[in-house]
Amino acid sequence: MVRKSVLQSRAPVAGLLAALLVCAAGAFAAPDPLPSWNDGPTKTAIEAFVTATTDPSGPRFVAPAARVATFDQDGTLWVEHPVYTEVMYTLDAIPALVAARPELAGVEPFKTVMSGDRAAIGKLPETDLLKLVAATHAGMTVDQFHDEVKTWIGKARDPRLHHLYTDLTYRPMLEAMAYLRAAGFKVYIVTGGEQDFVRAFASKVYGVPPEQVVGTMLATSFTDAGGKSDLTKEPKLLLNDDKEGKPQGIHLVIGRRPVIAFGNSDGDREMLEYATGGPGPGMGLIVMHDDAVREYAYGPANGLPDSRVGTFTQSLFDEAKTRGWSVISMKNDWKTIFAFTPAP
Repeated sequence: MVRKSVLQSRAPVAGLLAALLVCAAGAFAAPDPLPSWNDGPTKTAIEAFVTATTDPSGPRFVAPAARVATFDQDGTLWVEHPVYTEVMYTLDAIPALVAARPELAGVEPFKTVMSGDRAAIGKLPETDLLKLVAATHAGMTVDQFHDEVKTWIGKARDPRLHHLYTDLTYRPMLEAMAYLRAAGFKVYIVTGGEQDFVRAFASKVYGVPPEQVVGTMLATSFTDAGGKSDLTKEPKLLLNDDKEGKPQGIHLVIGRRPVIAFGNSDGDREMLEYATGGPGPGMGLIVMHDDAVREYAYGPANGLPDSRVGTFTQSLFDEAKTRGWSVISMKNDWKTIFAFTPAP
């Protein structure tokens, strides 16, 4: 009886000690590397892939030098609707360009832009947009263009969300970039945006240095006079870093096949195919914009509204399922989208 009573008296103490040990273990547990992601198949797949490719004893191990991660920008890292940020920069630059070159006022597509007809501007084909980009991004040195973009991007605001465009980055994707860097991956931006435009702010906004930005490329000309040398941007397209241009740009600048690639539209299809179609492990992920309340909803995959900007077709969605790519649902996979609460 005495022994029984002693054991009974010790039971609460043992339970308390067990509870304390559990609490202590929780206190020293590794922090969640993706806190803005909801628990689920997508988050689990990312963590499992990183674990497998960084385990030197595992069959899917990838040597540190080959750990390349590529991210599209527009619609993948920040907001692209209703108009790409770079298009807004381009449209803002047209009046000054026409003032300097009045002969352009009657020439398309400059004439349409100067009309101020937003509906007509929105219908301009990609070829006309490329003409506008070439005209507004050329005729100055690389350094001058860099300074102009920095000045514009430092004050330009989204008309609906009332924040700087540089605030409209997706917190979950920034976490994914940081997570991959911590695991020894080299993170690149591979974008349809003009390369020097994105390089002007990529370090500050994404922590991605200029040499790790691959984008649509314009030609440059080299000059040297009196010991002062410059590269001047020319209105000539070298590479359209979209669709099949993305693997070409990756090969040209990076020289390695990505191990993991993130995109959001048909323009990223070939990059995802390139990342997952090699002899070693590869992972593809596509952001689906299906949250009209916190951001936008467009596709037309899965019955979402159609869109000329960031088009995500049903064929791409079907290919993702066939190839085992992860489709990231903004609505279901992300606890938060931005670091702020958007205005209604």
